[in-house]
Order: sequence, then structure tokens, then C-alpha cells
Amino acid sequence: MEDEPRSGKRDRLARLTRVVALLRAHPDGMTTQEIAGRIGVSVRTVYRDLNAIEGELHLPVWGEAGIWGIDSTKAFLPPLKLTQQEAMAVVLSARLMVRYVDKYDPDLASAFEKLERGLPPALAEHVERTLDVLSKAPRDERFSENVRLLTKAWAERRVVTFDYAPARYEAGAAPRRATVQPYLLEPSLQTHALYLVGFDVERKALRTFKVERIGRASLTPQTFEPPDAATTTSALRAAWDIIADQPLNEIVLRFAPAVADRVREATWHPTQIVAAESDGSLLWTASVSGTIEIRLWILSWGADVEVLAPAGLRDDVAATHRRAAARYDG
Repeated sequence: MEDEPRSGKRDRLARLTRVVALLRAHPDGMTTQEIAGRIGVSVRTVYRDLNAIEGELHLPVWGEAGIWGIDSTKAFLPPLKLTQQEAMAVVLSARLMVRYVDKYDPDLASAFEKLERGLPPALAEHVERTLDVLSKAPRDERFSENVRLLTKAWAERRVVTFDYAPARYEAGAAPRRATVQPYLLEPSLQTHALYLVGFDVERKALRTFKVERIGRASLTPQTFEPPDAATTTSALRAAWDIIADQPLNEIVLRFAPAVADRVREATWHPTQIVAAESDGSLLWTASVSGTIEIRLWILSWGADVEVLAPAGLRDDVAATHRRAAARYDG
């Protein structure tokens, strides 16, 4: 494979960063042919890049029997050179993270501090204000330790065990010691919480665990092969927010004319289908995993939405409105 024309140190650094990211994503290592195919360069260039990563970026590269990798326990990513537009995109992402978190995250704060050093003054001031807000959030040492442990397990494809307290809405569920292959760590937009998505060894199925309800956690020496990325992505696609391990439900809603335009302006779920009715109302349909999460969204629309299906969700929402009305009548 011939190299594509490249110019300037920035292009080279971007390519080296890609190689580092690729090797960190494959802790068991890759062949130079595999790296070349993924990056789009020749094998000769890959060898030069591996030497540069070790000699110039001072990252611990290892090679054995034709397989190359990076020692993730000692490696740090090289600094990024961002354009003003790229920096702004990162700053906005940081702001979204701060609006999501409800507790202090030392690793997030450290990342922001490093980001701040490479930004123009106006953007750096914005990040500094973000750090000030984050510093006032409450601390939760157990949560932070568990996030670090789960991150390590996820990155190294290692099985974890932990004590888990079920949610109150899970009737009959009891605390237990779970053994899990971690596939993904994902924040929730609705609950401001962090979730672990992984294969529950005892239950022999994909499960979602709220990290805030994880107690004593341990990293085991046992490794696993993760499923195809498309499998996890497909499962999460059915979730309304995070929960992807519930049966699919065909949700059918009718929105009042007064809110029809607002509903139509956004894609609330990747499977949604919307159709305008003759009276100006909007018929909204989607295939969603479970009803726990979408129920909260439906209730947020108050009297401007009616659940047409499934029947169980319709009854639940109707009963909730009746209890609320009774409380206000009283």
C-alpha cells in the first residue's frame, strides 16, 4: 500500500495519535499489516511511526512475535493540537459533562485542567469557570474508585465482580454479587447517573448496572472477548436512554396540536415515526426497550400527550395523573 501525500508536522502528529489510539484499543497488540490497513499507510511507515512513538513521544511500545502494542499501564496520550473550532467543540462537550455530573470527578477535573492549558484565553476562561462549578460538587470516593476500576476492566477486557443493590422498582430483587464482562460505560441524560452495560455471567444475558448502586468491586485476572461493536450499538439503539435489557415495546402516542411542532422538531428516538393527523395532532410511534425510562418523558408532557399503546403503559400513566389530580384537589 502506498502512502498518501502528507505535509507538515501536524499531519504526522495526527497519524501518530491515531496509531496510539488504535494500539490502546487493542491491548493484546496488532500486526504491522493490521495497523497499516486501519490507518491507510504502508507497513514501512508503520515501523517508522512505532519508532517515533517510542523515541519522540516516549510511550512504552512493545513488540513480540510480529505483534506490536503499548503498555497502557505506563502510557500517556500525546498532547493534541486543536484548531479554534475543534477547541470550541471540546469546550462545549466539557460544559455538557458538567451539566450531567452531580458529583465531583477528579479525573474529569484533571482532564479539564490539561485542556485549559492549550486553549485561547477566552475559551480557557470558560473552562476555568467550568472547573469552578465542578469543584463545588459533592465528593463520592467509592464512586470514583469504582469508575476507575470499571474503566480499567473495560479497557483491558477483564471480568469484574461487585456487590449490587437492585432498584426499588424491581419487585422481589435482592442484593447480590454479580460477575460481569464490561462492554460499555455510558452516562444517562435523564438520571444524571453513570451506567455499566455488560454481559452478566450468572444471568447469561446483557444487563445494565447503575454505577451508583455498585458496592465493593474487584478486578479479576479473567479476560474475555467482547462482542462485535454493532451488537452493543444495536442493543443501545432500542433503549430510550440507557436500559437496553428489557423486552421491546411498540410505543404509540398522540400529541396535542399545541405541542405537535415542538415534538416534530427533534428526533427523540432513532426508531420514531411521526404522522400528522387531520386535526393538527401528531401520531408518534417507536420501538423502545422497556417502559421505565420513556414513562418519565411521557409524563413530562402533561395533558398534551395521550398513550395509545401499550395498554399497560396507558393504564400506568393514567393512574399517575389521577393520583396527581387527587393530590391537588385535596
